[in-house]
Amino acid sequence: YGFDYLLASLFGAVTPFCTCSSIPLFIGFIGAGIPLGVTFAFLITSPLINEIAVAMFIGLFGWRVTAMYVSAGLIIGMVGGYLISRLKLERYVEGYIMRIDKKEKHESVQKQKPFSVSVLQDALHESWSITRKVAPYVLLGVGVGAVIHGYVPEGLFEKYVGEGNIFAVPLAVVLAVPLYASAHSIFPVVDSLVTKGVPLGTALAFMMATVGLSLPEALILRRAIKMPLLLTFFGIVTVGIVLIGYIFNLVL
Repeated sequence: YGFDYLLASLFGAVTPFCTCSSIPLFIGFIGAGIPLGVTFAFLITSPLINEIAVAMFIGLFGWRVTAMYVSAGLIIGMVGGYLISRLKLERYVEGYIMRIDKKEKHESVQKQKPFSVSVLQDALHESWSITRKVAPYVLLGVGVGAVIHGYVPEGLFEKYVGEGNIFAVPLAVVLAVPLYASAHSIFPVVDSLVTKGVPLGTALAFMMATVGLSLPEALILRRAIKMPLLLTFFGIVTVGIVLIGYIFNLVL
């Protein structure tokens, strides 16, 4: 029991996807009938951990910090997926996604089709239908992230999340939400923050929130899930990241 959440989180960790790449897979998993909590375990972990970020972590912070970071990302994914599963929020998934599952089950009961050109055409048609619904939100999300990323004043984060501020960790998370970046692209910023005296846990909380809690991600996800589920997802991940930030600051 719970092994499925571990497998989903591990799969998210080994896939080199950012949020934009993970959400179409997330939609496909739900449409294929995979339990909602398991798909969220994948969605939470996938942008937080990837091979490039792990290699950069090892080079700059060593094996111990890297192992702690990877473990933290996996735990957030597993616990977050489990909690969402227990809350029974399937009714807040957009109807067109749930209909994919029902349609496929109905067709499989009627007839098991061998692979053919017509089957491939049906798959391409279904894929394009989903892409057409989600694509405007992907473009909007990336555009918002790019604009905000280009206009954030230099030195803003060092000023407000430096050592000595007890609210630095949640503040770092809040400041990260409007941004959008992959784990390896935001990593130089984390290194710069640590070099300038920002505690490592605070810097890592900022990094995790940037890749896993961004406003562009919310805009994209909103096309696939309804607001109560979106807020629950963001709330669970936010609490997890804040706790991880404080724990890292205490032990490192």
